[in-house]
Amino acid sequence: MRHLFLNGPVQNGPFTFDTRPGKAVGIRLAAALNAILGLPSAPHLWNTVTLAGDLRHREADGPKIPRQRFEADLIADKYPLGQSPVGGIMTDTDADVSGLALEMIENNLRSGTITISHETVPTCRTCGHMTSAGGHPCNACGSTDTQDRTGLHLVAELAKDRPILDRSDIHASHRQQPKHLQHTAANVAQRLILSRTRDHGIDLSPLGLNRLVLDPRVGIHATVLAAARRHQADMAVMTITENAANHIAAHGQHFRQHDSTRLQYALHGHLPYDHMACLHPLYEAYRATEEIQDYFERWFLPIFSLRAKTGTRPDQLPALFKQYMRAHLARPVFADEAAFEAVQHSVSAGNTEWITDKQALANVMIARRDTSGDHCGAGHD
Repeated sequence: MRHLFLNGPVQNGPFTFDTRPGKAVGIRLAAALNAILGLPSAPHLWNTVTLAGDLRHREADGPKIPRQRFEADLIADKYPLGQSPVGGIMTDTDADVSGLALEMIENNLRSGTITISHETVPTCRTCGHMTSAGGHPCNACGSTDTQDRTGLHLVAELAKDRPILDRSDIHASHRQQPKHLQHTAANVAQRLILSRTRDHGIDLSPLGLNRLVLDPRVGIHATVLAAARRHQADMAVMTITENAANHIAAHGQHFRQHDSTRLQYALHGHLPYDHMACLHPLYEAYRATEEIQDYFERWFLPIFSLRAKTGTRPDQLPALFKQYMRAHLARPVFADEAAFEAVQHSVSAGNTEWITDKQALANVMIARRDTSGDHCGAGHD
């Protein structure tokens, strides 16, 4: 398998996809693109290594349950009853992910791009959490009593002979390369500490770093690569917003390839799901069925977000629905196989022009009636 699209792991929190549909854009986009390519359903990926998760677990009412189960229960509540994702769920602390992350760390230690060294970092005197300098309250306990503490940490030296992000790291055609992101992603320190203080995460004690876990920005990359390896994909394409990519790119520089599997970022924009009510008069005017509305909101809009990488404005929604309906009404009785194969080639190459081509979109609709993939509550799984 050449490509497999996977969502940038969603940060686990107290929400559902019904209340926060924007959280599912990357999942729905990955599912739609995989379906167009005729690929199997990919797992939904989740980021559970967060300080907010630590605090939720500590403060939870009732009998204390293991953190892994606590996170799993919270994730399960995101999905409507009986609609678990077809491809399953993978988190950033699963055994496959942890094993792969440690393999990559060991490879980087051997090559010298990562080292274990004594580092002095600001630390909370009260709870021992790594914090920032300047007297700011500790994010873990609120104390302002900090001290500099020296200990062993995992440290990455960023490569000097290549940029943080180059064209090979972005799943996009030559004309759609994100030059602004490539510039801003480089605005980081040359040395990055990759070990963190968390209650939950990929344990670094096998490396002699007791009570430390791997930085979740690295773990996100390991999660995507582990999912791709499970499906024997050569290229793992992570669907992610530009802002999120800017936040994790430097930490992933030495973790975007393992053996024969590469990782790329496919950038998408935010969608104005909070403003969907403005479309109700248009839905009524077009006599749009619930299925048509559903496919527009949960299939077409995520696909369009791949083209509108800076985000979609609420005032664009009516025009986008009309564009979708023109393609819907232009669906042929039988798909044009050559046209559909051209779209597949575009998806593989990172070209998004087909998304605004009425005939190309109509062919995709008729050729892959199941391109909705895992809909996160759309009622199709």
